[in-house]
Amino acid sequence: MKPSDEVRLFTIAADDDGIRLDRWFKRHLPQIGFGTVSKWARTGQIRVDGARAKPDDRLVEGQQIRVPPGGASPDRGERQRRELSPEDRSLAEDMLIQRTKSALVLNKPPGLATQGGTKTTRHVDGLLDAYAEGEEPRPRLVHRLDKDTSGILLVARSPGSAASYSKRFAGRSAKKIYWALVVGVPDIAQGVIEAALAKQPGTGGEKMHVDEENGQPAKTRYRVVERAGNKAAWLELEPLTGRTHQLRVHCAAMGHPIVGDGKYGGQDAFLTGSISRKMHLHARRLIISGPDGEKIDATAELPEHFAGSMEQLGFDPGLSDASPTPEEAPERSKAEKKQAARAHAKQYRKARRGERRGRVTSRSAKSGGKSGGKR
Repeated sequence: MKPSDEVRLFTIAADDDGIRLDRWFKRHLPQIGFGTVSKWARTGQIRVDGARAKPDDRLVEGQQIRVPPGGASPDRGERQRRELSPEDRSLAEDMLIQRTKSALVLNKPPGLATQGGTKTTRHVDGLLDAYAEGEEPRPRLVHRLDKDTSGILLVARSPGSAASYSKRFAGRSAKKIYWALVVGVPDIAQGVIEAALAKQPGTGGEKMHVDEENGQPAKTRYRVVERAGNKAAWLELEPLTGRTHQLRVHCAAMGHPIVGDGKYGGQDAFLTGSISRKMHLHARRLIISGPDGEKIDATAELPEHFAGSMEQLGFDPGLSDASPTPEEAPERSKAEKKQAARAHAKQYRKARRGERRGRVTSRSAKSGGKSGGKR
């Protein structure tokens, strides 16, 4: 006999203290619809500590819920777990910055999507099984980063902590600081960009644009940390709202697209020389309070291409307020980090020279082919 064929008793955990009865079912028995929950409550089949209960009743830690036969067993993570390859497990381990009672703090690399899609089979959400230990529930995403944006991504370790963190992100009480390299230098060294955003028609919702008439309000605080002449600037960005692609669109609207962001900056978003053509937008620091007053203040190291560009442009990471404190700083010294960045830049220049030689050879071959055709 399956567990769902029997009467079941569940004890309310601390994570579920204060939530509505119908929300408890949505979290733990999502296969049982609201209509069924309402019917069971109306006919007295659902009992809380032996008494009849309504769908909107608030639950208290330690109470017992009687659930009649039907539906499925609680979601303990097994239903969604899948086998991960050694490479995927290694990637998951490399991303982990910090593990707390309620959350996992990851440093997402550029090029890795947060969630899957039609043509996206490798993503952060698909790697979360690597962090579930024993009977722990499967971790849950509570916010997202664009595929090509790197940096801090917070993952909740239980349904209750997911609800808590989601409220903080939605309520804008989480402080997020991004680093960006932009083309050119803003005339005003610091300020707030206010430009309403909406989905750009004809793009299927894949691209946003400034639309003061029909868009949703969007605000970004920015500060120029350093500049490389008039060529480029290093900015601290703090989104005060959470619109899709907000930082990218706001920087482009300011006339200074993020380096590597061809989607919103076109060809003007790419610098010449050895500067990488990858996106230079990094979620550097996150400060957020979780359940029971737990506070997280985490900093994510830059990906190699970003660190190399910072070195090439002569920017000092220590000048930003989003740099780690001495207690949080990684074991490598500043000199060691600079040496690593220089080595990366050297490797990148070599790779770029190889790419350029390949393009020249390809163009020559095509040109020769056309000339032969004319003869």
